[in-house]
Amino acid sequence: MTRRPNILVIMVDQLNGTLFPDGPADFLHTPHLRALAERSARFVNNYTASPLCAPGRASFMSGQLPSRTRVYDNAAEFKSDIPCYPHHLRSAGYHTCLSGKMHFVGPDQLHGFEERMTTDVYPADFGWTPDYRKPGERIDWWYHNLGSVTGAGVAEITNQMEFDDEVCFHGVQKLYQFARASQDKDRRPWSLTVSFTHPHDPYVARRKYWDLYEDCEKLEPEVGFIPYDEQDPHSQRLYRASDYDSFDIKPENVQRSRRGYFANISYLDDKVGELIDTLERTRQLDDTIIVFCSDHGDMIGERGLWFKMSFFEGSSRVPLMIAGPGVTPGRHDAPVSNLDILPTLCDLAGIDMSAIMPWTDGQSLVPMMKGEPRKQAVVMEYAAEGSYAPLVAIREGRYKFVHCEIDPPQLFDLESDPAELTNLAADPAHADLVAGFMEKVRGRWDMARFDAEVRESQARRWVVYPALRNGAYYPWDFQPLQKASERYMRNHMDLNRLEEDQRFPRGE
Repeated sequence: MTRRPNILVIMVDQLNGTLFPDGPADFLHTPHLRALAERSARFVNNYTASPLCAPGRASFMSGQLPSRTRVYDNAAEFKSDIPCYPHHLRSAGYHTCLSGKMHFVGPDQLHGFEERMTTDVYPADFGWTPDYRKPGERIDWWYHNLGSVTGAGVAEITNQMEFDDEVCFHGVQKLYQFARASQDKDRRPWSLTVSFTHPHDPYVARRKYWDLYEDCEKLEPEVGFIPYDEQDPHSQRLYRASDYDSFDIKPENVQRSRRGYFANISYLDDKVGELIDTLERTRQLDDTIIVFCSDHGDMIGERGLWFKMSFFEGSSRVPLMIAGPGVTPGRHDAPVSNLDILPTLCDLAGIDMSAIMPWTDGQSLVPMMKGEPRKQAVVMEYAAEGSYAPLVAIREGRYKFVHCEIDPPQLFDLESDPAELTNLAADPAHADLVAGFMEKVRGRWDMARFDAEVRESQARRWVVYPALRNGAYYPWDFQPLQKASERYMRNHMDLNRLEEDQRFPRGE
């Protein structure tokens, strides 16, 4: 039997896919990502399943939309009975390991990973639950505001840098451990997911990366500030959710935020380079599939919008590059989804997913990489902070259609209008196209049921969370276990073999 490939998934957080038109944009200082792009299948129109951390990541893990996972927002429990790509890989004999963020909410903090190297950067409880019963009411202690924009600048260490430095360190150490075992005849293939929190705001970067963008020509948004009363209803809700009225956002704040964002992409590039360099030096690169992806994007000031939470390209479009054995490098323009990553990994690893494919919303990208046309439309959902009712979107061909029961529809032609400035939905000339998309919406979603299920989930959590915080509190946050007595040199180990076993390569 042919040995299954190793799999390295490198996930980043809030990386705008428009900055990866075919690999990294020319103005970005990203030599390692550029080198990876040259040997990758590059999916330049890839989309998140939901433009927010926890729902987007649960969908990435499971290949299922939020309406199936019921991870609607950043405080909704990810149930243990939902098969994820680590489950499939682990069943096929893989050693599955996670270093970094995945924003699992609930007591299950592994979801198929055999081993987890770090805790998460975000809490695992129900404390960030939105409340559709109080539309427009800000939950000030955790909702995003624009302090990330006014506070953009330089620092040598931050909360998030400390996390990502640790994530990369443990990822590299795990690759060394896998290398040591690679010379054993009974070794298992491995799957390592290294998941960073940058370039997610706050837009604060180390000086050496900040200085790379001193004369950057992209510090101004392509689409400038759009006043509140000229925005669509959902964008107006996002203005209120980010507490726009409490901040005086000046042009220099926008420029500094974008500069910090770009700088943190370069920071991540060094982390990616460190991981791939370790693979190469330990002779594992040629046997390893590498996936580079992001959970969602960031509007970084385009239209006056920041962060994510919308279906505009900056928020919903994300990079996806796949390299390694069985993958032909090249550019693919057809719209695809993070939902497709799970079936693609299983396909590349030779794992049969037929038992659950009827409940999986993605499809394998392997046929597309072999030249077959993509036929399935890309779908997205959003039912979290800044929304008053669920929103859904369909990306098909050159068009993107957005529907919400409380808003007028939106239709954009992304070929002629990539900045999404002209809503064609109200144009009589496009009435048949709108009707066709609405038929697809009604065929896929029961919007009243979707809304009712979100409200029920929120209401349950608004009872459970305060109760669990009353009296003794037992957190769900992952606590990494370090078995110090099994590390380095201990007297229950055979000291005659220890140094040789811990060396790579052995005996050279």
